[in-house]
Amino acid sequence: MEKTFPIEQVRELFPALQRTHNGQTVAYFDGPGGSQFLESAIGVISDYMRSGAANLHGNFPTSHETETLIQQAKEDIAVLFNADASEIAFGPNATTMMFHTSRALANQWQAGDEIILTELEHHSNIDSWRRAAEDHGVIVKYIPLNTETLELELDKLDELISSKTKLIAVGHASNCVGTITDIKLVSAKAREVGALVAVDSVHSIPHMYVDMQELGIDMLFSSAYKFFASHVGMAVIRKELFDSLDIYKVVPAPGGVPDRLEIGTQNHEGIPAVSEAIHFIASLGEGKTLKEQLISGYHAIEVYENMLAERIRKGLADVPGIKLYQSDKEKTPTIAFRADGITPIEFCTRMCNEHSVFIAEGHFYALTLVERLGIDQTGGFIRAGIAPYNTVEEVDRFLNGVRQIMA
Repeated sequence: MEKTFPIEQVRELFPALQRTHNGQTVAYFDGPGGSQFLESAIGVISDYMRSGAANLHGNFPTSHETETLIQQAKEDIAVLFNADASEIAFGPNATTMMFHTSRALANQWQAGDEIILTELEHHSNIDSWRRAAEDHGVIVKYIPLNTETLELELDKLDELISSKTKLIAVGHASNCVGTITDIKLVSAKAREVGALVAVDSVHSIPHMYVDMQELGIDMLFSSAYKFFASHVGMAVIRKELFDSLDIYKVVPAPGGVPDRLEIGTQNHEGIPAVSEAIHFIASLGEGKTLKEQLISGYHAIEVYENMLAERIRKGLADVPGIKLYQSDKEKTPTIAFRADGITPIEFCTRMCNEHSVFIAEGHFYALTLVERLGIDQTGGFIRAGIAPYNTVEEVDRFLNGVRQIMA
């Protein structure tokens, strides 16, 4: 029997949930663009700043403390992704880390080599690799999107992949429509020809456990501000591959792994907040080890979030003039839709001002997806995303707002 999700206790951990707009408590359904922050994450950022900040490699306590906090965060992230702490590099965000990594990896490519991208991606996981490929005369292919099912046509991989394929870059889940892609299938196909697999987990990691070993991922990119922490980007790169990368860096900077990918001074105050987010997820689960607690905690989140998302999907399906964009298969609790007779920006503005529900609109950097669906010139999607701090009351307020707007 499933334990009841402790929603009231969870909400107490997020101070922003107390905010009001036009006299009503705000309902944040904009999580796919960035979650709200844990009180404990805010606390460790403040504590670091108040207790004495320092850069690395100093022979004094504040420098040693900074190094200890960074190492602890890497050890926690290693558990989060089933990786090794020595494989983790920090940066400003996932997009920046993708561009740094792609530029370095492309130095190993030759003219005539091939890479495979997809039509479903956030463009960080398209343009970083595409630009690097173009610089080296590498051929770029795309796994097509099925515009009816909103899933990638992975059965086309066999005709796309070849002995010249060096990389397949794919998102774990769509930040627009929530479609979850079968990474194990992609990585199995890649291994057949010795190709590498790069995965954007920015949208998936707030909602599910991402096991790099099980999924066969060589390079993974994520951002902590999507799962309750700070604006810190992460690149997790398999050690042997990381060692081979000739990364563009300042000459005197450390040349080892992962240091050489951590270009410039990092967000030292924000990095300890990542640990707080990881331990928050773990606190929702059970087990003797952090990994067991994380897997269990994610299960609790998935069950709760999917219940709320299904309530939204069923409610929207009953509203005349609303068109849902969703796969019939497994997906994250992110709901994309359009509304007849009103632009996405007008819809979101009314939802904000009349119901204090914050939802977003646009292409969300998944431009190819929006273009393939033919909605790029008319405002893109309206998107509502569920987080573990959302409630049934907020869902019903949102649905009531949709009905009123569409009446």
